[in-house]
Amino acid sequence: MLGAMSSILTGAVWGDHCSPISDTTIMSSMATSCDHMDHVRTQIPYALTVGLVSILVGELGTALGLYPAWVGMLLGVAVLLAVLRFVGKPVDDYSVEEADAQIS
Repeated sequence: MLGAMSSILTGAVWGDHCSPISDTTIMSSMATSCDHMDHVRTQIPYALTVGLVSILVGELGTALGLYPAWVGMLLGVAVLLAVLRFVGKPVDDYSVEEADAQIS
């Protein structure tokens, strides 16, 4: 029962995050003054990565009885940290003055 409920809620949050017609997606693109579809396109790789890791490591591993749920959570965190470490790129330092100069 816990697995089914968590899968339903996780799918709802994931769909809300990726949907271009979601109210939270529209509001966050409006709040940041960026093009709406550009915002959606930049969020999809992050959502797909977390979604795939959670399905493969969390859902399938625990559903097949390979390990308990808490182990799946720890493995998921470890895999996401590995993705961040080996695929992620550092963000350049950015000051408020530089941001204001780019907007003007």
